[in-house]
Parts: sequence; C-alpha cells; structure tokens
Amino acid sequence: MSVVIRMKRTGRRNRPSYRISVADSRSPRDGRTLESLGLYDPVCKDAEKQTTLNVDRARHWLSNGAQPSETVRSIFKRMGVYEEMDTEKKKRDRSGRKAKTKTTESRRADQAARASKKEARREERIAAKRADVAAQKAAEAPDGDAAESADEAGE
Repeated sequence: MSVVIRMKRTGRRNRPSYRISVADSRSPRDGRTLESLGLYDPVCKDAEKQTTLNVDRARHWLSNGAQPSETVRSIFKRMGVYEEMDTEKKKRDRSGRKAKTKTTESRRADQAARASKKEARREERIAAKRADVAAQKAAEAPDGDAAESADEAGE
C-alpha cells in the first residue's frame, strides 16, 4: 500500500478550504483517509490562521515513507516540517557483498576451465584449417614446389 499526503477539498462553492490528510494512493481525493494532519484555508487573510498543522504527525508519516503532493510539500517547507528531520536516506549494510565464498571461487574456477577448453578447441580448428590449406596447395603444386608450399603453410 502506497501512502500519500494530499489535500482534501472542503468548504463551499467559491470558498475552498482543504484538509491536509494521509490516504492510500488508490483512494479518491475526497475519499477515505487514514489521518487528518491539519487545515489549509487559502482565502483567509491572516497568514497565521491560513494553515494549521500537526508537525509531529507529519514528520512521523514522512519518516514512514508517505509521499507528499507538491502543494503539501511546499506547505510543509513553510511550516518547518523538514527542519530537524533526518532527510538522508539510510543505506543498508552490504559489507559482505564482495566477500569470497566457496561458491564464488568454484564458479570462477569453472569459468576459467571453460574458457581454456574453448581456446584449445579454437586452436585445434585453426590448425586443422591450416593443414587442409597446405594439403590443397601440395596437391595443386608440381612435385618440386610441394615441399616449399608445405613449409610456407606451416608458418
């Protein structure tokens, strides 16, 4: 379940006000919410009364992975929600990732063995092709030149 922090519209026509609420991302805008964090009244003339917010609960939901909408994020910045919050992403411990294990060593040994066998087969194919070419030249050349062409093909 993905949790989002967004605004839920309340108020009458031409006089909007919003609840800042935590909801499942699949629920509709004005639908069911998990928790209400505060109110936002954009029409109010007094800047202090325009926004009321429970900062501790907002920090709690952000630390648990809730994603705020763009408008809510700007309100949070204005209200100081992100201050005193550890915003760095915690990295998981991956210290043993590069450790050498028996499985890793045996896998690398098998890969090296396969590579050497492949190289040996390649060398055999090349040697066989060279021998075929030398035999064809020997068959086509007169008797005196056969020894010379065999020496050239061997190089």
